[in-house]
Amino acid sequence: MNSIEILTDLAQRPVEAAKRLPALTPEQLNAHPGEHPNSVAWLLWHSGREVDAQLSDLTGDEALWESFRDRFGLGQLGDTVGLGHTPEEAAAIQVDDQRLLVDYLETTLGSLVRYVSELSENDLGEIIDENWSPPVTRGVRLTSIIDDAAVHVGQAAYAAGAVTG
Repeated sequence: MNSIEILTDLAQRPVEAAKRLPALTPEQLNAHPGEHPNSVAWLLWHSGREVDAQLSDLTGDEALWESFRDRFGLGQLGDTVGLGHTPEEAAAIQVDDQRLLVDYLETTLGSLVRYVSELSENDLGEIIDENWSPPVTRGVRLTSIIDDAAVHVGQAAYAAGAVTG
């Protein structure tokens, strides 16, 4: 197994985990267990948004959000990725359709898988961001994107367990 195969396998895992979440009511999707600002809906929405925004930066393509924006109906707040949201902003991300959340995540990670599958091992070592020390390579950025999605879907699974008892 090479690095490309590992990344494509890893990128599919958050989607599979999201698909295994229990079916949640709109109230459960948007609940804030323990008064935490991040609901299951926010966590899944954010996972898709961060993959989409960072992949769009890598590819130069338009974000996939453009074709999902109206379906989510979140207004300008939905155009953000959630990074730095205040508790009030996070609470304002209300999504009643669990399938829509999973579809968006699946679409963004599917696009990431296609992108990665077109890369070579050498492409992964290319420095793409010199604003960090050490500079960030394409492989490190891709790993970070996938890791963030996996962590947030894991948090969504935990929160889903808390609201379903």
